[in-house]
Amino acid sequence: MKTRQFVDSTVIEVRAGRGGDGSASFRREKFVPKGGPDGGDGGRGGNVVLVGDEDADSLVALFFDPRKVAEDGGAGSGRGKHGKNGADLFVRVPLGTAVKDEYSGMFVGEIVEHGQTLVVARGGRGGLGNIHWKRPDHQAPREFTPGADGEEFTLRLDLNIMADAGLVGFPSAGKSSLLRCVTAAKPKVAAYHFTTLRPIVGTVVFPEKFTSFRIADIPGLIENAHEGAGLGLGFLRHIERTRVLVFVIDMAGTDGRDPADDYRTLLHELEMRDPELLTRSRVVVANKMDIPEAAENLEEFRRDTGVDPICISAATGAGIPEFLSVLERIIKPQPKTSGRNTAVLADGGKFKVRVMGKTGEPVVKRTAKKESKPAKTGREPRRGYTPPRELDGRGEHPNAGDVVSEDYVRSAAPFLKL
Repeated sequence: MKTRQFVDSTVIEVRAGRGGDGSASFRREKFVPKGGPDGGDGGRGGNVVLVGDEDADSLVALFFDPRKVAEDGGAGSGRGKHGKNGADLFVRVPLGTAVKDEYSGMFVGEIVEHGQTLVVARGGRGGLGNIHWKRPDHQAPREFTPGADGEEFTLRLDLNIMADAGLVGFPSAGKSSLLRCVTAAKPKVAAYHFTTLRPIVGTVVFPEKFTSFRIADIPGLIENAHEGAGLGLGFLRHIERTRVLVFVIDMAGTDGRDPADDYRTLLHELEMRDPELLTRSRVVVANKMDIPEAAENLEEFRRDTGVDPICISAATGAGIPEFLSVLERIIKPQPKTSGRNTAVLADGGKFKVRVMGKTGEPVVKRTAKKESKPAKTGREPRRGYTPPRELDGRGEHPNAGDVVSEDYVRSAAPFLKL
């Protein structure tokens, strides 16, 4: 039985809908003995469309349900009626999903933005009705065409986690502890290697600035990870999607390793994977500075590598504000809105919000307060309607007497209390 919780690679089968058949129909109506052909066309089949969803972080849903079939088109009918088009099937996938053909290896496309769509299987075209064969010399055609079959493929989906920053380091270097310290993510933390078996993404939020950025915790890398050692071969590709590489170094050397050697090994593994990774922005973090041995190793690390790392302690929280400040200056997250560009003030006025200004901050522009319109009575002049005329006094004859006198009313209805 399948029990996996995180999937970054899976194979799915997609089939678009079949087009509806055309109709071979003739007009049947009283007093119309020779109505002629009136068969309509069939509807097209539905497409299979992948849609990027920023709230999804795994392909586990497609792992358990790998077959996706779109709706078939409806057949045409008499009176020239067109068949119903098949509904498109939308399949949500996480950002960073690359799509390839399983057998040929041909690259189909990639989903990198929220709401981005990628048609992976197109529906079949609907058939033609017999109305298309009507000619002066062929007045009773019975020809029609069936609907075409939809495309069918076997696709491989590979997920590359998209994040603004990626934590890179050896096992037990404190990457998961750092992620728990700066985000609301809760990765597993334990005193043994490879506690993180899958990439975990957390969000660093700056409420006062209405900004945020994402940090990915990549499973620990070891020497020769680019050749498949440890878990590096399966997760090195997740680093390729990050904008900033954060090297987390165990400066205390709790496992008997030299921090400088760890740093050089990590650089070598990234270079063997893709030399372009070494050209990206890089932040080196010296973790576990609360342990006494870390201070001595820090001086040796600076002399051997020439790098001055940011000193932090994920266990105590020391140095975390400085670390986040450096990441914010490099990533430069932009404020996001909920989609609304107007709001109503307490006095009834309105202001418009332009998402981005020249300085990167939201620009607020207040508009004039609109005057309230009078309530409609239903008697406003409009085309085709003449409102009733208001009459004063007794109408057309102001001097005319009452139609029914008050005395007559009293004599006719004595039971009324007037």
